[in-house]
This record gives sequence, structure tokens and C-alpha cells, in this order.
Amino acid sequence: MKRTTLLAALIAASLPFSALAHKQWLLPSATVVAGNDAWVTVDAAVSNQLYYPDHVAMRLDNVSIAAPDGSTLSPQNPATGKYRSVFDVPLAQEGTYRIANLNRGLSARWDTPESLAAARDKPAAGGMGGARGGFLRNATAEDLATKIPKNAQNLQVTEGIGRVETFVTKGKPSTVAATGKGLELVPVTHPNDLFAGEEATFKLVVDGQPASGLEVEIVRGATRYRNAQDEIKVTTGADGSFKVTWPEPGMYWLETSTSDGKTSTPQARQRRLSYVATLEVLPQ
Repeated sequence: MKRTTLLAALIAASLPFSALAHKQWLLPSATVVAGNDAWVTVDAAVSNQLYYPDHVAMRLDNVSIAAPDGSTLSPQNPATGKYRSVFDVPLAQEGTYRIANLNRGLSARWDTPESLAAARDKPAAGGMGGARGGFLRNATAEDLATKIPKNAQNLQVTEGIGRVETFVTKGKPSTVAATGKGLELVPVTHPNDLFAGEEATFKLVVDGQPASGLEVEIVRGATRYRNAQDEIKVTTGADGSFKVTWPEPGMYWLETSTSDGKTSTPQARQRRLSYVATLEVLPQ
């Protein structure tokens, strides 16, 4: 037992920080389906390992499903447990469905005279203050006005926009169009037409404009059953595009993020954008 525990600790210590971070994901029961009465079930979680629910369930409040004709569907039979949420999607139309969890909100951090005084009296290691001020997460503009004390100092407000999504096609694939909002993937190669050993091309855009110089991390699932993450890292070109050749079949997790100053709230000075997708790569 001691030897096993030591080995696990050594493996964890050798992994990059990103490998140990919590990962959000949507995992469909199938990505390509056929038939008149077609459905898929989607698991939704935030986990340490892909695609193994071991941390917390993803909330389903902001799940949105774009049908092939552009209409919006609601998740059916939603349920949330300790480690994962689950919902069903009826696929009445032929074409590609974009299933996404969309999050948009404000976060705020500030000091108070009391926390600053405590920090001066008892500084913590590394020069950081020993007492915390205040913090708001997933806040609204109204929260900023009503929940931040009048004597707040060093106020920092950040706007966050995140998209976690996956794609499912019934019958013939259809075009996946950008919404023009936030950071998102614009497929050049269709996301439900990916095969091991073949090269795929995608493009990343921010508010509909090419996002150049973004680092994209791609990790094959089932990380629970191997010691190495085997991540693939690529960088977007001037037109926001990047290419990846899939080493083997499986479910893949794709993630990237960026930030800018194009906030929609006057108090916010920074906008943080994140994007995550689950893609299935099939054997030849």
C-alpha cells in the first residue's frame, strides 16, 4: 500500500499543472446517430480525470441546444447528482446539433480597511496579506452595486464568458455557424467527421473575429488509465486557424482561453474568455 501511494504521488508530481486542474466537459452518448426516433444522453461534469466524474456535477442552468435549423431546444429529463449531471436531447431534425453550457458573469475582489490593517499587522508568507477582503463570483451588475461595501478598496472587477460544448449529428451533417459572441470554434473540418490518422482544421474566433496566437490544448480521454496526459498543443495562426492530426480513436477534450479589455460592464477592466469542446475521433 505504501509503495502504491508513493508511486501515485510521484506520478502526480511529474504531471504538468494543467493535467491536475479541474476540467469541464459535456460527453454525449453518441456523436453520430440515425433513425426517426433518435436521442442522445449527455453527461455533464467538472472532473480531475477525463471523462471520469470525480469532482462535482456541472450545473445545467445555462445549457442551450442549437438545432440544425437554428432554433433553440431545452434539455430533457435533466438530473443532477453529486459528481455529474445528465440530460437527454431529442434529435427530430436531420443535421448537426450544438450542445453547449454557456456561462457569463462578473467576478469582483476587494480589500477592506480591516483586511488591510490585518495584513499589515500579520503578513502571510510570501508577502501576501494575512486577511482576505471580499469576493463575488458569478455576479451581476446589480450585485456590484448592492453587495460591495462602500469602503471597499483596490476593487478589481473581471467579466467572464465561457463556452463548454459538444456536437452531435443526425444523418447528414450541417454547417456549424459562429454565434459571434465570445470565444468559439468555427469548424473547417466538420466536428463529426474526424478520423484517427487524418488531419483536421479548425478556426477560433473572438466575437466573430479571428483569434491569433492562442495556445490550444487537446487531451484524449481515459486519462484515468494512463500515467501521461499525452496532450497535444498547437497555436492558432493569423487567421485563427489550427490543425491537428489525431493519433488514435477516442473522445478528445479541447481547451483554450484568452483575455482582453472589451468588457460590457463599465466597472470591469478585463474580460476573460474560455472555450472547451468534446470531440469524438473514429477509427479509419
